[in-house]
Amino acid sequence: MNTKRVTEKEFSAWVEALIPKHTMYAPQAKEDRFAFDQLTASEDLRLDYDVSILPPKKYFLPQKEVLIKFDRRGNFESVIAHEPFVLFGVHPYDFVAMDQLNTIFEQDNYDVHYMARKEAATVVVSDVQIASADVFAGCMGNATVENRQGYDVLLTRLDDGSYVVDTRSEKGEVLTELLSSTMDADEACLLQRKQVWARNREQLQKHKLEMTPEQIPALLEKSYDHPLWAEKAELCHSCGSCNLVCPTCYCFTVEDELNWDMDTGQRYRQWDGCMLTGFATVTGNHNFRDKKAARYRHRYYRKGKYVWDMIGEIACVGCGRCISACTTNIANPVEVFNQLSEEQQ
Repeated sequence: MNTKRVTEKEFSAWVEALIPKHTMYAPQAKEDRFAFDQLTASEDLRLDYDVSILPPKKYFLPQKEVLIKFDRRGNFESVIAHEPFVLFGVHPYDFVAMDQLNTIFEQDNYDVHYMARKEAATVVVSDVQIASADVFAGCMGNATVENRQGYDVLLTRLDDGSYVVDTRSEKGEVLTELLSSTMDADEACLLQRKQVWARNREQLQKHKLEMTPEQIPALLEKSYDHPLWAEKAELCHSCGSCNLVCPTCYCFTVEDELNWDMDTGQRYRQWDGCMLTGFATVTGNHNFRDKKAARYRHRYYRKGKYVWDMIGEIACVGCGRCISACTTNIANPVEVFNQLSEEQQ
């Protein structure tokens, strides 16, 4: 593998050369916000974005996805997406979230639909250039990916506008082979990259967590009956916005849909969320989590304890999207965890 130092001009030319060769999804401006969408021109790429509206997990787990096509005679076929694509400009915290989902969808009941998309993807991570207003990834240990594996290329913009392009896999080499004539990154360049990482670990703490992430599961173990859950939930609209913008939420519902010909149809899944009123409703119209307080508590236990028990990681990466999306200002994980900790001391 190789690590290159690429000038702004070389970088733009590289992206322009990649576009006709690959299906690329990358952050782009959508009025005053940013969203991942298919990239068709290098000038539309915005690696200076603060945070995307929806996390890039949507390319591994789409909002709505056909799983099976069938007909009334009992014929059926699985629909699995194998088309290769490049996910370009993923922030470190979003990659950590995707890496968690990779583990979850791979273990136990192996999800062929999710894993096919994951295997088809080439993931290019980009260190954060501008911190969003509510990010706290630095508190969660997710400001950088320097100690993680699984991505294919890592981009770091230095103060002079040049980029360190760090190739980490054979898939990544397919993309960066066009940079073979550019300069190798020297020790001074790599030192500057470390300085960017150190700066991001501090700057990506817009909300300060007064504990280590590893302490959260034990904190929640003692907090199941805490009055905070009911107090906060009084303001909850059960809109599910916090679920639907979260990069680690992966719940979905599965439904069969018959076409207008009344002969063929498809089974699809689409995103669901534990904060929605009917999420826990089962046959007979029984809802075993019908109280807002129970749903509100479940969200935090899912993030801070249940997934930890499954894979040993906190399922909150500190992106801050839930904080920004919540209209009643009750979705801030840092605020909740800090309050629980303070009242137990």
